[in-house]
Amino acid sequence: MTSKSILLFALSVLGIISAKAQEKTVLSLNDAVQIALSKSDESKLADSKVNTKSFELQSTKMKQYPDLKISGQYYRLTNADVNLKSTQEASSTPGNASANTSPKVNQLILGQANLGIPLFSGFKIKNSIALSDNIYKAEMANASYTKENLALRVIEYYASLYKAQKSVELLDENLISSNQRVKDFLAMEENGLLARNDLLKAQLQSSQIELSLAEAKKNVKLLNFNLITLLKLDSSTEIEVSPENVDANLFNFKPSSENEAMQNRKDLEAIHFQEKALEAGVKVAKGDYYPSVNLVAGYTTLDLQNVVRVENAMNFGVGVSYDLSSIFKNGKQVKAAKSRLEETHFQEAALTDQIKSQIVEAQENYTLAQKQDELYKQSVLQTIENYRIVKDKYDNGLVDTNDLLEANVQDLTAKINQAYAKANVVLKYYELLNANGQLTQSFNSINK
Repeated sequence: MTSKSILLFALSVLGIISAKAQEKTVLSLNDAVQIALSKSDESKLADSKVNTKSFELQSTKMKQYPDLKISGQYYRLTNADVNLKSTQEASSTPGNASANTSPKVNQLILGQANLGIPLFSGFKIKNSIALSDNIYKAEMANASYTKENLALRVIEYYASLYKAQKSVELLDENLISSNQRVKDFLAMEENGLLARNDLLKAQLQSSQIELSLAEAKKNVKLLNFNLITLLKLDSSTEIEVSPENVDANLFNFKPSSENEAMQNRKDLEAIHFQEKALEAGVKVAKGDYYPSVNLVAGYTTLDLQNVVRVENAMNFGVGVSYDLSSIFKNGKQVKAAKSRLEETHFQEAALTDQIKSQIVEAQENYTLAQKQDELYKQSVLQTIENYRIVKDKYDNGLVDTNDLLEANVQDLTAKINQAYAKANVVLKYYELLNANGQLTQSFNSINK
């Protein structure tokens, strides 16, 4: 193989590698949402919080089981003087010379086993479990709500990225034709067929389009970076968004009624469980008004060297404790618990009204987006025809440069607006599902 052939082969390989490096990733909206729900930090954090509340619930349930404690001690004593009553009595007996001698004691061994079974604690254990269980359910609802908003963020990024990429495409096409117009005008100006002022207007329009193109490219890079960061994709990934990225059958998922929406909304469900948890919290606070009753049992073994040895010392009975000061001190805690519960009542009422407003607004926005899409489709056809007519008149000297450039701007603006309207229809549709609490549900229906 000649050196020239080797060089051509190397260049072709580099060309293939470069082309692959510049390829854009086609990722459906459904796949992007599923990746976000499974890999994003926000989704993992939400799941981690649920796991934490689950462990806390399990820990609270353990309080209803018996407590069994085993302990053992070994003490080394330093020449302890031990006087037993029996020894003292023996020492008073005449003729008993050895009675005054103390036993040598230098160690103590003590072993104990204690069992406590709660019989009654003012219903605090039962209500503490109910409190923890409802907090756990509230956290699960919060996690679902977080994932709903996460899915909506992915959709917003897709819609914005589509708008930016479509703007780049349209501006790039328009810049080519605008630059060609400048070349034509320049040749006409040099030949005295066009006023310099008209050439400057064409050049100014090209500069403005170029600035808009640079802004659109910047937006593409920024939105793409934010999206791949959210999806935990490689930093070199470039996602291409098009209408084909959106699964067509997603639009078959119909928004629910207002009553169903109230049941679907996870933020409302979360505050509902928080309310039930606080109700249990009030009962827990009231539990301090009652005594605690426990069944107790124990086993003790003791060995005091050369003095006493106790084995199989078993005991059992009932223990009762009551904090009399709680009658006076606990009233404030109960009032605080009731106040927190009252706050939640107002929060739930305010959130319910807010959700109703969101549903109405989302429905109106979706209806408007559909209307705008239809109008902009007609607008594009009108501006295309208008530009054709104005261009024909300009070529025949019936209109001036201002009319031609204005018609061109109107045509470009209408095409960009049409692209934006197409993206808004999708975005507003999903915002409507989000307001109805059905966003992740709609994507899950696709994967079944």
